[in-house]
Amino acid sequence: MSTVSIAKARNTLTRLIHKAEDGEPVHITRHGKPVAVLVSRGEYERLSSGEPKKDFWQAVEDWRAQAGFDWPELTPDEVDGWRDRRPPREFSWPD
Repeated sequence: MSTVSIAKARNTLTRLIHKAEDGEPVHITRHGKPVAVLVSRGEYERLSSGEPKKDFWQAVEDWRAQAGFDWPELTPDEVDGWRDRRPPREFSWPD
């Protein structure tokens, strides 16, 4: 990841575009604060494709499908059977 000021970006735009094309995002700053990110066209299209973001559980399901494992179908009772039945430990927030 590269970080450059706007002034430096003006002077080295071609090099920065090549970095973005190679998959390295370039962060552009003004007075040390980030204001923009230069990314490749492909990355921009991926980010702005309009597809809704997946929620966590959908991402887990996709990962499981891609992993190719034979995941067992467990009932809630089976999963609950793994729970530790001991009383929870004592806890209090410090004052």
